[in-house]
Amino acid sequence: MPKRKAAQIEDAEARPLRRSTRNSTSVVAAAPTELKPASVKVSKGRASEKPKGRGRKQSTFKPAPAAAEEEDEDVDEEATKEEQEEEVKPKPSAAKKKKTATKSKTKMAASSKPARATTTSASASSTGGGKQYWLLKAEPEPRYENGINVSFSIDDLAACTVPEPWDGIRNYVARNNLRSMSVGDLAFFYHSNCKTPGIVGVMEIVRPASPDQTAWDSKSAYYDPKDGPEVKRWSVVHVEFRRKFSEEARGRLGLQEMKKWMNSGKGEGPLRDMQLLKQGRLSVSKVSEGEWEFLMGLGEEVEGTGTGTGGK
Repeated sequence: MPKRKAAQIEDAEARPLRRSTRNSTSVVAAAPTELKPASVKVSKGRASEKPKGRGRKQSTFKPAPAAAEEEDEDVDEEATKEEQEEEVKPKPSAAKKKKTATKSKTKMAASSKPARATTTSASASSTGGGKQYWLLKAEPEPRYENGINVSFSIDDLAACTVPEPWDGIRNYVARNNLRSMSVGDLAFFYHSNCKTPGIVGVMEIVRPASPDQTAWDSKSAYYDPKDGPEVKRWSVVHVEFRRKFSEEARGRLGLQEMKKWMNSGKGEGPLRDMQLLKQGRLSVSKVSEGEWEFLMGLGEEVEGTGTGTGGK
């Protein structure tokens, strides 16, 4: 009888369909009497159970308790090949998990953005729901620049039939204030360089900041040779008349009266932080909502009105 390894004998018993008919009788006769029954072939669909090795078994037989382990090893090569190919393929569940994790990160990043928007809206609401208040100076008495009379009063604005350009601003802080204005903002009309300087009326911003083209004109009162269409250094807004205060009200809104309110209450007066009073030469200044309401209240207290909005 040809010498055959014990593994071949076991393999032959495990695969009755592939067993060679040659020397089959002698193989059976040579098999030990204590051989365990033929093991059951593992189904190809058992992808979760990986074969522990594709090598041949040792020539010595394993005791009976290891029958279950040998069953796992007794998988034909074709099934093992398919399982290995299946293991190489990416698991759909892992890909989905990665995709889900990416989506969750995106959602988390997106959810963090509204927090910033809330902060911005909160700061905007502190200025009175988005509306801002300003003070713009003009000179009611004649003064000449480059041979041109630049005087402009509250009565001149009231006589305008179209929006008036507030031009001629040649200070960077004042220009930046112009650029911060929005349509619908309100502003005090302030008479400057006169006998009784102070607030005389109210106007509204009807057009946002745009380039001040008077700076490009060599014949204008406020010509700037360093400015031009390519530079656009200076800006202008357009305003419309809304209200003129009475003489009595204007007396309470004069510069000297406002200074008293600034220094009242041991430096804690309602106008203590007013930009006009801290930067007296600034022609365009910011007015807080509290300052606006306080000053409007002074004027309306005399005139007997209570709108507080600067309307006609």
